[in-house]
Amino acid sequence: MTEHRPSTPQEKFWQGEFGNAYTERNAIAPQQRTAFFDQILHRAHGIHSVCELGANRGHNLQALRELNPTLDVTGVELNDLAYVQLSAQPEIKAIRSAIQDFTSKIAYDLVFTCGVLIHLNPNDLPAVYDKMVRLSHRYILINEYFNPTPVEIPYRGHGDTLFKRDFGGELLDSQPKNALRLVDYGFLWQRDNPVWDNTTWWLFEKNE
Repeated sequence: MTEHRPSTPQEKFWQGEFGNAYTERNAIAPQQRTAFFDQILHRAHGIHSVCELGANRGHNLQALRELNPTLDVTGVELNDLAYVQLSAQPEIKAIRSAIQDFTSKIAYDLVFTCGVLIHLNPNDLPAVYDKMVRLSHRYILINEYFNPTPVEIPYRGHGDTLFKRDFGGELLDSQPKNALRLVDYGFLWQRDNPVWDNTTWWLFEKNE
């Protein structure tokens, strides 16, 4: 019998009313995100399948599908309200799961997060990095708040719910030498594009 993994405080936080309110106020039009993902698709070649961990209502996956309607897209989401809205999108395969519990029998050409790793329990990050690499057939994209050293910051009056760190560097260092190749990285400046929130992104390719 498999022992059930207890939920972290951060998971419980996002499963509750705060996560619901986040979903309601972040009704982002997919068209607002196509410019960024167009850059990614021009750097990541041969993408046919995509998995977003922490997909919320699915605006990122919808943006990718607008750019390439043939993409096979999967979204993994913890919050029930967000999952209902995600699963209402017929082009998206919606999976109700915490990232820590998600498993897949198939690998995806691109596995990514956008503003999700920052909200995970830091103790879970090493396993999540390994999971992203295992889930990926070729590319891994991380788009998160950056800080050169790990730091916790208050988030809308709450503590222990938002963490900045060098996610890209940690992912790279967590894998054997030369297992991943850095394809590109950049900064999404909110002043230039208000739909983003001053995040740093990294695109890696597996060396296999």
